[in-house]
Amino acid sequence: MLKRIKHVVSIIECRSAGVAIRELSTSRPYSCRGQPSYQSHPHLLKQGEVCPGLTQAEFATRRWRLMQAVSADASNNLLLIMSATTRYMSNDIPYPYHQDTDFLYLCGFQQPGGVLVLHSEPTQTREHVSALFVPRRDPARELWDGPRSGPDGAAELTGIDLAFPIDELPGYLSRFRDPAWTLWCNELDLDHPGWLRRSFDVVLGEARHDARLRSPNNYLQLLRLVKSPAEQHLMEMAAKITAQALVDTMATCKAPVDEAYLYAKFEFECRVRGAEILAYPPVIAGGNRANTLHYVKNNQIIKNGELVLVDGGCEYRNYASDVTRTWPVNGRFSAVQVAVYEAVLRVQRACVAQCRPGTTLQHLQQLMLTLLEDELQELRIVDTQLDHSEKRKATQRYCPHHVGHFLGLDVHDSPSVPHNLPLQPAMLLTIEPGLYIPEGDDKAPAAFRGIGVRIEDDILITDTGARVLSAGCPTDPEDIESICGSR
Repeated sequence: MLKRIKHVVSIIECRSAGVAIRELSTSRPYSCRGQPSYQSHPHLLKQGEVCPGLTQAEFATRRWRLMQAVSADASNNLLLIMSATTRYMSNDIPYPYHQDTDFLYLCGFQQPGGVLVLHSEPTQTREHVSALFVPRRDPARELWDGPRSGPDGAAELTGIDLAFPIDELPGYLSRFRDPAWTLWCNELDLDHPGWLRRSFDVVLGEARHDARLRSPNNYLQLLRLVKSPAEQHLMEMAAKITAQALVDTMATCKAPVDEAYLYAKFEFECRVRGAEILAYPPVIAGGNRANTLHYVKNNQIIKNGELVLVDGGCEYRNYASDVTRTWPVNGRFSAVQVAVYEAVLRVQRACVAQCRPGTTLQHLQQLMLTLLEDELQELRIVDTQLDHSEKRKATQRYCPHHVGHFLGLDVHDSPSVPHNLPLQPAMLLTIEPGLYIPEGDDKAPAAFRGIGVRIEDDILITDTGARVLSAGCPTDPEDIESICGSR
């Protein structure tokens, strides 16, 4: 009842400002809303869910928390969050659509062309209104692109306070020209249509270089950092799917093998288990190619006696996983390969053991470098006679990347969060030490050249420590050899 009263009050205020308002239909059935719903996809969603596993109440809580956060800095706040635009491969052939993750996080609407508006009520209660502006229903376009929700469908699906056609956005924004409003906006880019940029100028034009215009990015990233129980479940599923896909990929690997075959096998095993897409282009790197950290060509032949490094992850219900395993393509580690592999594994296990509330990524990074430095000296790859600074430079040369990153709707989630922020329960991160010894490195013993090893797991911080969500794919070298020998 309170929600309906707020809706009516907001309609009266909008009409007084000259904005055309469409009453929301609460009875018209929408079996197809332009994205899966309980009515159209009961095998995916339960009643009351906007996205699989995530309810209208959860999205409303996220919007409330964001408004509470910005209200601590300013009153009379207006937030504008744009959906991702459709991008095209050529002419009128679009790439598969992937929603902007901030927009998705706040409302769950997965269709292009939308704008989410959050603003304070004129009262001093710190209550807010959420309004979603979406494209109108258009049978001519829907013939080609599929159904759209339209405002009514978007409102019923998301549980948003208000929903309007996107062309009514300029009139709605005209209410907020008063300098008393603090304006928060994510970035517009050239892919957003000109009329949308012009409509934003209605309220933003004179404030673009004003202190009233701010980015909500830092607040959103901090909110996204701590996962709800529902998010934790979805991310655990994503990690489990990826782990099992890696096991099955190992089990079918036989030298010589094309990297493209392993790519196809891994993607198939993820998707057949319920993943919608891969979370990022995977690295399928045989031999020395594993020493190119973002090798994604995946078009070479992996030869007998080489290691293969597979860094892959899937998206499950919009949430990403990110797991790396390294194994011998012929099923047996050589003595030198297993020495490097076990060195990385010891470091990885030590870092995972330090994952607990209060630890920081900064601390874990320094721990990884210290332990890798010791391992490199033990392997005689780094000279024990070097001074500390030279040893550290050599260690960073053989492992130039960070120990890990946060994980969520994006693979590299909340990237602007500082690494000295203490970890707390319900955060998710990766732990991924590695050693990379290029075949042209004349400073390393010849036997080690061309070996690249990384081991990466998805970690959930708990009240007392951490849980490895991707443990379904073993890391022990004997277990890996057993899997490879099971084909």
